[in-house]
Amino acid sequence: MGKNEKTSLGRALVKHHNHVIQETKEKGKYYKTQNKKVLESVTEVTDIDAIIEQAEEAERLFAIHHDSATPVPINLETASSSSGVTAKEWKEQRKREEALHASSLQVPRRPPWTPKMNVDQLDINEKQAFLTWRRKLASLEENEKLVLTPFEKNLDIWRQLWRVLERSDLIVMVVDARDPLFYRCPDLEAYAREIDEHKKTMLLVNKADLLPSHVREKWAEYFSRNNILFVFWSAKAATATLEGKPLKEQWRAPDTSQRTDDPAVKVYGRDELLDRLKFEAQEIVKQRKSRGVSMETPAESHQERVVVGFVGYPNVGKSSTINALVGQKRTGVTSTPGKTKHFQTLIISEELMLCDCPGLVFPSFSSSRYEMIACGVLPIDRMTEHLEAVKVVAERVPREAIEEVYNISLPKPKTYEPQFRPPLASELLRTYCLSRGYVASSGLPDETRAARQILKDYIEGKLPHFALPPPDGENAVEEGSQSEDEGEEAPGRGLDQVLDDLSSFDLANGLGSSKKKQVESHKQHKKPHRKN
Repeated sequence: MGKNEKTSLGRALVKHHNHVIQETKEKGKYYKTQNKKVLESVTEVTDIDAIIEQAEEAERLFAIHHDSATPVPINLETASSSSGVTAKEWKEQRKREEALHASSLQVPRRPPWTPKMNVDQLDINEKQAFLTWRRKLASLEENEKLVLTPFEKNLDIWRQLWRVLERSDLIVMVVDARDPLFYRCPDLEAYAREIDEHKKTMLLVNKADLLPSHVREKWAEYFSRNNILFVFWSAKAATATLEGKPLKEQWRAPDTSQRTDDPAVKVYGRDELLDRLKFEAQEIVKQRKSRGVSMETPAESHQERVVVGFVGYPNVGKSSTINALVGQKRTGVTSTPGKTKHFQTLIISEELMLCDCPGLVFPSFSSSRYEMIACGVLPIDRMTEHLEAVKVVAERVPREAIEEVYNISLPKPKTYEPQFRPPLASELLRTYCLSRGYVASSGLPDETRAARQILKDYIEGKLPHFALPPPDGENAVEEGSQSEDEGEEAPGRGLDQVLDDLSSFDLANGLGSSKKKQVESHKQHKKPHRKN
């Protein structure tokens, strides 16, 4: 065999080896994409619909924050009948439309199924039912008087919720104590009763240590008055107690003067919460057996072990609660929403099993995209308009609280402005950048970095804020927020006060002639003659 033949044989072997490696990589990629698909939450789209949605959101915010503005919707087919409607009337019309279509705002239902159905038929039925649900919400989005917030659009995520609801005896909806009604989904409670009339839903009011005791008392009265099963809880405080470490967040430190013995108001500990969950779930099983209802649930198939399922929005503390109850880290925890991808079951004892569901963004009205970012439902990293998100924080947190937490001094309102208005988002960001030395590469204040830090402090509770329970049939009232009429000028102002405001406005904007007057007075002044 010659030298050239040896060389060609070696090249052929190397080429064949590389070809085998390439085929193996392609098979691995196909296997990963088909059989091991990563489950991701989808709440936003990336096509032209997203641009149109953002433009409509900007128009709506402009109409809300400018009472004198008149929204002019574009309609190429017919003349718009709402062209002469003011912003205040438009808000009232939107509230009426929301109340009218509240029953249409539902979570997707799983179609009826039996164990005898094959996988393909079940998949087709679920996709068809999900498509019908999406079309109903799309019809609501076509209504110009309704604003539908981003919601979960991935069918696989909703399938995780269906499994948790079917397996669980007691449904625990984890909500943020600072605004429980924002994170509550009443239709989910109705869906749980449709699956089994004996199922109950409990509100686990997490982060309750951020609320004063008198606010917890008001929320306890509201929940009791509306027959809502609830428990106050703090996952971080329970984890710190379990580990024997003090809380890192000083603003979470419990106040001894606010401790109470009222079982409806106190913040439950780990053992107390486990006993309460087990008791409520066992009562449901007893009621089901007493009425002769036969349910093939995991509770009956695992030595009478009751199952408690945890559901709720992303980033409300479901995984932290699970870890605190289990006593060790069993689920991933992060400040970014959507860490949990699949539901998982955790056995606590021979009588209790927990089931953790991925966080879902339920469809709702009223709240804007920026409000959902400020509340931690949508990721902060996907924020495009930082001014609007920070504006939510500035309107909800009192001015004095912001200055005290950050040790800064915000600009005071001008004399011609309402004296009790909240600080502007630009004022808060620039003052924060100046105090922290945040400067971008362009030499201007790095407002994006400051906005992310302020939003994180707002979500974690460093900036104090909370909502008060509303009267029956109304939305919650945010503590520290401005009402529509608050901050308006008081009637009966004199002409001198109005003229003073106008002159101060001219001076503030460089329109005054004070400098000219000073020069003229200087020319008229004569030096005194010296006496010889």
